[in-house]
Amino acid sequence: MSATAPGDPDEGVFAAWLAERVGDYARREVHEDEELSEWGLDSVALFGLFGDIEEEFGPLLDPADIWAHPTIRDLARYLAMRHGMGRHSGRVRAAFVFTGQGCQHPRMTAGLHAALSAYRRHLAEVDEAIGPYLGRSVRDLILDGDPRVHQTALTQPALFAVGYALAMTLLEEEGVRPVAVLGHGIGEVAAAVVAGAMSLADAARLVCFRGSYMQYLPSGGGMIATCASPFEATDAAAAEPEVSIAAYNAARATVLAGPVEGLERVRERLASVGISSTFLQVTHAFHSPLMEPVTPRFEEAARHVPSGEPLLPYYSTVYGRRYCEPLTTAYWTAQITAPVRFADAARRMLAQQAPSHVVEIGPKAVLTPFLRRMAGARGPACLAACRSPESNAVDLAGVLSQLDAGPLAEI
Repeated sequence: MSATAPGDPDEGVFAAWLAERVGDYARREVHEDEELSEWGLDSVALFGLFGDIEEEFGPLLDPADIWAHPTIRDLARYLAMRHGMGRHSGRVRAAFVFTGQGCQHPRMTAGLHAALSAYRRHLAEVDEAIGPYLGRSVRDLILDGDPRVHQTALTQPALFAVGYALAMTLLEEEGVRPVAVLGHGIGEVAAAVVAGAMSLADAARLVCFRGSYMQYLPSGGGMIATCASPFEATDAAAAEPEVSIAAYNAARATVLAGPVEGLERVRERLASVGISSTFLQVTHAFHSPLMEPVTPRFEEAARHVPSGEPLLPYYSTVYGRRYCEPLTTAYWTAQITAPVRFADAARRMLAQQAPSHVVEIGPKAVLTPFLRRMAGARGPACLAACRSPESNAVDLAGVLSQLDAGPLAEI
């Protein structure tokens, strides 16, 4: 059997070609979602596959990238992304990825606020939009070191405010226009505003209702980040009916949500087989069926928010793919209980949009390591607008320099 690649392959062509070549090595049909460990190939065969790819398509990957993308479907997406980057060589194509809940901290972005007039202006703008619903200044909450920033009713508006102000500083002040957007959990709302699917005023209403309704659910829920594959995480949680997968962040980065007692038992099972995990700084079992009691009230409040279609490529972490339809009340309601399919959405965005740079928009770098792993050594530059709680204007200036944007306007 001989697989032939056309001159301008896309993800589907790469997948068909890979399935044929891997099938030749395995001497059987191999499904696109079958894990690499099940292909039955030794190291010699895998290096042979690497050589075949390079001979057919050129130097699109390193040998280690095959292990980093352990299914034919994943590897095809990566090859399509690398091929697309070659077509856009020399052009800055930035994608924005908005961080979700769990990355908040007191005084987040305080260094940027002190130094940058543009960031101050956009944070003041979002503070004015949120104030009537929150009943207080979200800007003061963010900058004053208030530990209540970890309370869900305040966390979600605060993270939205930071995401919006950072994105607008890059977009409107520095001319960095994204070719695509993606949001993790609550980050989807800021992504929707940047994509033109929702106004700032409507988004402010949505995030404040969302956070306040979740805040008053009974306590006792939590989330753990694990170094397990989805299969391993599901297996460890099999005896806990209320524990479920809340986020698929990477091949071996799966988040579980459920009652704290059940999560403790899952952690013990994972530790017994050498898999580490850690509790996230959240107050509830977000993105799980335990959030279901919130949905009727939220749906009633959200139905007054107009539904808009994204004007930019919008990668949904509810569906794990590009989403071109209006972001309706039904979408935002489903998002509350649905797991975050970040890995699928990010891989598709990288493959289909071929960005030269991916910028994480949030108060500290959380998703950037996952994005770098998916992108591989030859993929886009993955940058964080705020690398750590100590990030300041100098750090952001470095990001802008890599994006070939103009100098920051300080005080």
